[in-house]
Amino acid sequence: MRLKITHKTEYSYDQPNAYALQRLRLIPGDSQSQRVLDWSLEVSGATEEVGYTDSFGNVTRLFSVNPGETLLSATATGLIETVDRSGLSGPHRGYTPLWLFRRETPLTAAGEAIKALAADVPDGAPLQRMHALLQLIVERIAYESGSTTVVTTAEEAANKAAGVCQDQAHIFASAARLLQVPARYVSGYLMAEDDAHAASHAWAEAHIDGLGWVAFDPANGISPDERYVRLAVGRDYSDASPVSGFRLGQASERLEVHVTVEQ
Repeated sequence: MRLKITHKTEYSYDQPNAYALQRLRLIPGDSQSQRVLDWSLEVSGATEEVGYTDSFGNVTRLFSVNPGETLLSATATGLIETVDRSGLSGPHRGYTPLWLFRRETPLTAAGEAIKALAADVPDGAPLQRMHALLQLIVERIAYESGSTTVVTTAEEAANKAAGVCQDQAHIFASAARLLQVPARYVSGYLMAEDDAHAASHAWAEAHIDGLGWVAFDPANGISPDERYVRLAVGRDYSDASPVSGFRLGQASERLEVHVTVEQ
């Protein structure tokens, strides 16, 4: 399948900032499930300071907002060819050791709710256990738009029994790590039949010996297929968020994001 993606992020300020820096992870890479045919990233109102590939393999760009600017716009667009590999993303690569993906982070620290969830995963082979974990999250953690924020932890969402794709991916990663399976967070895109869980999306991957990284999407209860495009990976959202940054000054900020994914 060939997917055309447009992802526009726009920050507007009521006055110039003393200083602002934005980190963009908006350039996907090739994998066993996708091939980048064409891609561009255009930024206005800011100057690129440095570009690099981080320790997780994400292509990253740092931009500083130009002095006096009150509008920053970043538009990523391109064409990706995808194939359905039943969630298989390929072997582990890069400088980050697998053991790091067994460690919890502030967003994925397990409390009593996630420990109870992991305890209910039946015994079996690691791949079978991950599919069972996926189904438990589908049954117990409802998808509710607007029920959480980007700083909500996995344990908080598990206690609420509700969240969005980010929370469900965090819960999956947290529980998988309790079961001694390396797990990571994935940000990307999804072409869906309706608006539910579409466009910008997040899911999780577990590392299974002999298979490599295998993807699981608790928001939709499946392993990702050809409708999915991987953008960035990490231990949690903070490692893989498409856009992040900080600013100095008293300016008020307004953020608008528009994403389209079409065949």
